[in-house]
Amino acid sequence: MIALIQRVSAAKVEVDNQVIGQIDAGLLVLLGVEQKDDSESLRKLADKVMKYRIFSDEEGKMNLNVRDAGGKLLVVSQFTLAADTGRGLRPSFSGAGKPDQAKALYLEFVEYCRSTGMEVETGEFAADMQVSLTNDGPVTFHLQV
Repeated sequence: MIALIQRVSAAKVEVDNQVIGQIDAGLLVLLGVEQKDDSESLRKLADKVMKYRIFSDEEGKMNLNVRDAGGKLLVVSQFTLAADTGRGLRPSFSGAGKPDQAKALYLEFVEYCRSTGMEVETGEFAADMQVSLTNDGPVTFHLQV
């Protein structure tokens, strides 16, 4: 499971010109599911995302996690993160989770984060989404378990 996290001052996702998820300060989490993923790997990644210290403290150092900083999560499924780009000029998605598996794990990831008290907004699985963000920093990290 892969998460591309971006520290944002604002982010939103639209489907058919309708805003379906929106946050102010927090993390935009683009989530990719691979065939090898399961509930254990998603919990490990979710905990890492929520505990990753990339928000500035009073001294300007990255010492706070999203919860400590009072932020929210906007979680958007993005199967292209699971692409194999090692050969040629066209990505291979053979390692990406199948749609049923990926959707179930995506929804479980969101529910797990919410179960910890985290405020979470979402995109819509497999929809044609328009994602807008203001990357704060810019700060972007690729996390994988």
